[in-house]
Amino acid sequence: MSDIVRRDVRIEWIRRNRLHPQHNELASAPGPTRGPTGLLRRLPHNVGFIGPNGIRRIDRGAGAQGGAGGLGARALSHSAQTAPLLLHHVEQPDFYVAVVVDIAAGRLSSHDRDVLGQAHRLVRIHADDGQGAVVAIVLGDVREAAFDTAGVDRLIHLTEVNRQPLTGYCPELKLAVLQAVDSELAPRYWLFPDSIHGGADLGARLAARLGERPAVQAWQVDAGQTLCRGGSQHTDWQRPTSRVMLLAEECALAVGETRHEARPIELAAIPQVSPQIQDRGPVEVDPGKIALSQAEFILAAGNGIQDWDQFHQVATALGATEGASRVAVDDGNMPRSRQVGATGTWVTARVYIAAGISGAIQHLQGIRQCDKVVAINLDGGCDMIKRADLSVIGDSRAILAELLALACARRGRSGPGTAPIEGSQEDRHVA
Repeated sequence: MSDIVRRDVRIEWIRRNRLHPQHNELASAPGPTRGPTGLLRRLPHNVGFIGPNGIRRIDRGAGAQGGAGGLGARALSHSAQTAPLLLHHVEQPDFYVAVVVDIAAGRLSSHDRDVLGQAHRLVRIHADDGQGAVVAIVLGDVREAAFDTAGVDRLIHLTEVNRQPLTGYCPELKLAVLQAVDSELAPRYWLFPDSIHGGADLGARLAARLGERPAVQAWQVDAGQTLCRGGSQHTDWQRPTSRVMLLAEECALAVGETRHEARPIELAAIPQVSPQIQDRGPVEVDPGKIALSQAEFILAAGNGIQDWDQFHQVATALGATEGASRVAVDDGNMPRSRQVGATGTWVTARVYIAAGISGAIQHLQGIRQCDKVVAINLDGGCDMIKRADLSVIGDSRAILAELLALACARRGRSGPGTAPIEGSQEDRHVA
């Protein structure tokens, strides 16, 4: 048989013609295939879809939201959209890997998902010792409903301990829960996100209580050695793998191709604790003094903003940190330190409002890790609208004016020309 690869011009024409009845079937072929280890394998050359003019298009919105390998929704075949995920079942675990998630704002963050992915990697490494399970420990109120697709085999969720709520800063109560888990399940590893949302603090406390020397900023972990980041991210330190590890972001690939049971576990008993630390609530912080890389709520302006005084008033009323596109910075409307994008600052905000920003590729790269993106733009077909989770099509001046009026009405203020709003950081985020 000849080894010459022959083109099928008819199939190529069908892939270019979105109106053809077989287009959905052939557009993304060959689809994902399952490798010898059971993991899905995708061909990176098939990312995107072929438009009617024969040019390959990539849906940035689907790819940025953790789509399957960057495939746009239009590129997925009908079978890929309806095929259920494989269920990973663990009936009687031989050992556990415990993950204490931050669950910031009530939802799993990308950092939490990375840590869950690392937990499953450790389970596979120790597969010779039996069947392991990943148990996620969630403390406090949550709004997350996708623990099963995040890789959780067992789930411990508590909102209070001995009639004391697990809200705010209460490390003593949370540590009591972790001690109960350690006594009943004896996890082989304890994994925490090395973050400012509580993982670093709680992980260090548990390590001290268990007499372990924790690995911090760990990003490559196996059964024997762990590679940790140090020296302002410029140096790597190798050390023996510890039982307690504080993991850096992107330490492993998040679970996304299997569904897990997320079976709840009830703890038999939790030690009585008399907290010595009292949470006095959030402290007022000026959003303008928060670095873009650390801001959780950003209002960014682009070339579509004409009234800059109004933009600053809206940012103040909402308690948002100000950002800008490169065009707005080059025009002198915003300082260079406020530029968002690949050529400026990469941001990881929970909420990112883009007003009058069309969405250049460098800007979209800089906001790739933002949880929720809101776009305000006149052009309903711009790339920022495609990337956004919520889009408002209209004049940015009128929309910001209405948003300012609603914020002022909620705070009981008469108008935009008054002094900065007084209130807590938490109140600012709600506005």
